[in-house]
Amino acid sequence: MLTISLKSHAFRYKLIDWVPVLLGVLTLYLPTVFDLFNGIWASEEQAHGPIILFLSLWLIYRKWPEMMIKSEGKSPSFFWGWSIFLLSLLLYIIGRSQQILIFEMGSFITVISAILLLKCGAGALKVMWFPIFFLLFMIPLPGTVVSLLTMPMKMAVSYVAENILFWANYPIARNGVILQIGQYQLLVADACAGLQTLLTLEALGLFYLNLVQHTSFFRNVALAILIIPISFTANVIRVIVLTLITYHYGDAAGQGFLHGFAGMVLFISALILILGVDSLLQLFVKARPASV
Repeated sequence: MLTISLKSHAFRYKLIDWVPVLLGVLTLYLPTVFDLFNGIWASEEQAHGPIILFLSLWLIYRKWPEMMIKSEGKSPSFFWGWSIFLLSLLLYIIGRSQQILIFEMGSFITVISAILLLKCGAGALKVMWFPIFFLLFMIPLPGTVVSLLTMPMKMAVSYVAENILFWANYPIARNGVILQIGQYQLLVADACAGLQTLLTLEALGLFYLNLVQHTSFFRNVALAILIIPISFTANVIRVIVLTLITYHYGDAAGQGFLHGFAGMVLFISALILILGVDSLLQLFVKARPASV
């Protein structure tokens, strides 16, 4: 009974010790999160932002007991912790005052890293490396980079979607990223087949890998690489679904509720493809020793 009481007291002490830190982080970044929800996160291209944030915080919560155990008795990294923390505050001030989202949102990641170093040491950062890395997917890329990489992707998705529907005997033609099916014209937008969609699906795949934690190095690396063509395939499926909805039910249906439904199809198809490819890789890994 005495041991349980001491452990409970120690847990409450550690929890109280983290409360000022949590309040400080909330004070700094709640205005940022509020602005994001009323800004870029309200757009279709960046709608994955809050999902990434929620999943990252859930991963941090999930790994918290492991972090506390591995950092027990270890010395905090004061030099690196304070150095990164002061640099993070500078990034936050510049980003917030000048509306540079990369600095403002990026500082959140480095602030968390600095706090872990200051409170628990380098061992805590090693445990939390993936949740912190995963937060990078919520930071929007510079517009020039997005524009440079998005157009070739949209062209490729449009080309594949056109050929599949043409093979299925649909009256379809293509001019660049514009699909003409029947009397309807559809522009393949950035949200349907752009770089941000690819990054979102890549994040989904990496999240899946982190959850399952396969022991096979080959299986992990192969699946991480194959997530890229899986993401491309899911984008093609979404464009085909939107094209068929518009052709059969009209432009209003294609741009209305069913447009959002096509977004769900994108992620569901990507998840099914990831699970299917992972199952095939499992069979391959099991068959390898038998073939030696």
